[in-house]
Amino acid sequence: MDSRTVFVLLWTLLSSTSTGIQLDGNGYVDIIIAISSKVPEDKTLIDKIKDMVTEGSFHLHQALDKKVYFKEATILVPSHWNSKEFTRARTESFEKAKIIIDYAASVEPYTHQYGECGEEGKYIHFTPNFLLNDSVVQTYGSRGRVFVHEWAHLRWGVFDEYSETQPFYHSKGRIEATRCTKSIEGLYYVPTPDGSLQLCRIDPQTSLPADGCKFFPNADQNTDSSIMYQPSLDSVITFCQENDHNDEAPNLQNQKCDKSTWTVIFKDSVDKAALRSLKPMPSSPPAPSFKIVQRMQRVICLVLDVSGSMNTESRILRLQQAATFLLRDIIEEQASVGIVSFSDDASTLSPLTTIGNDSTREELIKLLPKTAGGGTYVCKGLTLGLQVLAKDNLDVLGDEIIFLTDGEASDNINDCSKTAINSGAIIHTIALSENADIALWEMANQTEGKFIYVGDDVTSNQLMDAFASLTLSTGDYTKEPVQLESVGKTTSDWFNGTVTVDQTVGNKTSFVIIYEKSVPIISIQSPSGSIYSETEMSHEESLKTVSLKLPGTAEIGDWKYSIQSPTLQSLTITVTSQAARADVPPIMVKTHMNQQLSDGTKPMIVFAEVSQNYKPIIKAEVWATLESETGSTQTLQLLDNGAGADAFKDDGVYSRYFTQMTNGRSSLKVRVKNQDGQARFSPLKRGGAPYVPGYVVNGVVELNPPKPPVSEEPLEVGSFTRTATGESFTVDLSGSPPPNFPPNKITDLSAEIQEDSVLLSWTAPGEDLDQGTAKSYEIRWSYDLQMLRESFSNGHAVNTTAVSPHEAGSIEQHSFNFSFTIQNGTTLFFAVQSEDKEEAKSETSNIAQSSKILLDPKPQGISNPGMNLTVLVISLCVVTMVICFVAALTTWAVRRRKHHG
Repeated sequence: MDSRTVFVLLWTLLSSTSTGIQLDGNGYVDIIIAISSKVPEDKTLIDKIKDMVTEGSFHLHQALDKKVYFKEATILVPSHWNSKEFTRARTESFEKAKIIIDYAASVEPYTHQYGECGEEGKYIHFTPNFLLNDSVVQTYGSRGRVFVHEWAHLRWGVFDEYSETQPFYHSKGRIEATRCTKSIEGLYYVPTPDGSLQLCRIDPQTSLPADGCKFFPNADQNTDSSIMYQPSLDSVITFCQENDHNDEAPNLQNQKCDKSTWTVIFKDSVDKAALRSLKPMPSSPPAPSFKIVQRMQRVICLVLDVSGSMNTESRILRLQQAATFLLRDIIEEQASVGIVSFSDDASTLSPLTTIGNDSTREELIKLLPKTAGGGTYVCKGLTLGLQVLAKDNLDVLGDEIIFLTDGEASDNINDCSKTAINSGAIIHTIALSENADIALWEMANQTEGKFIYVGDDVTSNQLMDAFASLTLSTGDYTKEPVQLESVGKTTSDWFNGTVTVDQTVGNKTSFVIIYEKSVPIISIQSPSGSIYSETEMSHEESLKTVSLKLPGTAEIGDWKYSIQSPTLQSLTITVTSQAARADVPPIMVKTHMNQQLSDGTKPMIVFAEVSQNYKPIIKAEVWATLESETGSTQTLQLLDNGAGADAFKDDGVYSRYFTQMTNGRSSLKVRVKNQDGQARFSPLKRGGAPYVPGYVVNGVVELNPPKPPVSEEPLEVGSFTRTATGESFTVDLSGSPPPNFPPNKITDLSAEIQEDSVLLSWTAPGEDLDQGTAKSYEIRWSYDLQMLRESFSNGHAVNTTAVSPHEAGSIEQHSFNFSFTIQNGTTLFFAVQSEDKEEAKSETSNIAQSSKILLDPKPQGISNPGMNLTVLVISLCVVTMVICFVAALTTWAVRRRKHHG
């Protein structure tokens, strides 16, 4: 079977077996709502979740022409909750759930999305407080309405139509609140701490309402849209369509999509084809059905290939080393572990054994396979692994298999893979060479397991990394191991480095050094200067491994390691640790590609998310290494600059386009560090359902309770290092050379009119997406936003002959003069396209707008929304003249009285 046939088969398999949310007729199913293990048992919470989804189903049905509703949802509760009503979880897990319930610094619900317009989000985050505290309903709207607002973010990739950073803007000489639609009416006021209201003031620097000014919508509106602006308004039951879409509003929906939410949902989202073909339901939909499931302690069986090919490239030794690391440092206490090996036949090396202490771990390690030979009868190993898992309670529902093989199956894997997939077990698969069967992809994909490709380059440490990534999160990251370092080197001299133990980790810290030929001289120095030498370390000569386990909580700071090799050989070091405190989650790094399969027609993107307890960490140094099975390696610095592949600046998600594609499977590894002290927690609020300060009822503003407080914490992040491994991916270019991608779309264009010139700023794109340097820019402007968006080439050209593009990621800032006088109150719109050396053009940028507004330099008041600024200025001038006349008249009267006196 040639590679292209394999790729097409694999593409068909994975495309047809998506395990996420699905549309079953008119109803959404496979909705997983997971409650973090940090949340104490509370049956009321389950009832509130059901109420929210049930009410949300009614509003969703209304919002989309009565076409869809929520049909089925599964609620995953923590293992420590006690009830006979709960059934065992199958493949449901906290880290795979699309809706999570967990604590956070703020009560505000939000959707974590970092893709482009129309792309599904990662998850919706609700806090227990939001669901249990009924006072939040007044400030955010009913939970069902809020759920539909967040669902639109999650499922259809639309964005908010309000803006906290730009709540007001100029439009045709008027001040408008940022909203969709403009038909939403209300009043401007500044709420004060004592509960009173003051008129808004005009900031002379921006000619817009000053900080503190709020737009209070009328409680009763004459429009039914839009849910992405104000889901709390009773009259709002649908999304903005093109005929009422406010395309000038400086909100994320316009910046990211340049079209209405309705258009994105029906033309760009994952459900676009289904939504267009579905007919409205003839009657109201039934209430959603719910299933409550629970995952108990982990039950895992290692199914390990010991066929003859495992003798090549020291694979059997590397298997022992990595499996020892897994059993000793990764798998948590109270997990049950079994071990099966297979070649011509399959053998049970260990039945299910509960890990209760270190001695249990060491007994399991002794049973790991040490020799290899024979064929690769995958079905024998897989079948026996399932039998071992079933020994504890006669089924394998929710149990896990870690399946490792290095070659093509000697039997027909299709004879057993379907049974394994349908068993209810989660199957993680590790391909220890490019020859491993493609069915490994299918098993991992359909059972919510992980697939990882591992090459034979020892210094890449891929097999150790693969086993380190095989955790199954419950939402409590204080109980999971964190990989601080994973690096290798081939040398006959010194191998030195530094790994940081930060304040969020320190318990169960271990250093594992693996050598290829001869035991090296090793020295590890603590931050205070204490030296650990071989006498304090454990040396396992048969495994060619030296390890150091630090007692108690490790010192905070930089740990330095020095390894001297007596001969030319490969060396690796892996450092793991766990949370220092049970109430402080560690800094975490998660990484993945935007595609598991690529034929080169769509750009691939590398993502790495850096956070602590849902708080994004920005300004860290993040590097991704992508290594193909052919041995080629590409290293990319990932950026969080809101340009190129990165959708949002300072959201803690670092990304980059991957353009140097090579055929075959590739692995993904990310290293993160903050050893220069630059990293910070992001001060930016995540988008989500808006807090409403109050409503206008019968012409009078009624204030809502104050916004729930956010715990104030320092923004500084100390030094730290992290390593993370993502699932592997496959590229097949069908023998064609890698595609020539055009420069990436500019998404952060901004404009500022200064007298009769404009200052434009943006982040430079590259020659190929966000790599290299573009050849040229084309800039155009118009009085008409829609014309510029739909017909860029018909806009007025800006002279860019003096502008030479900078390298991708650089800040471009250029001032351009107009040949005419810009009148006061004028609003202009600008857009940019860039071009590469092969004349491939980028998409048109976001549309930037700027207005020329000249006001009295003194702060002035504004009393109502949409007031014409010209009228305002004239009114102020008239008031000033009247004041001056009264003052002159008073002075004349005083003098006259003195004269007659």
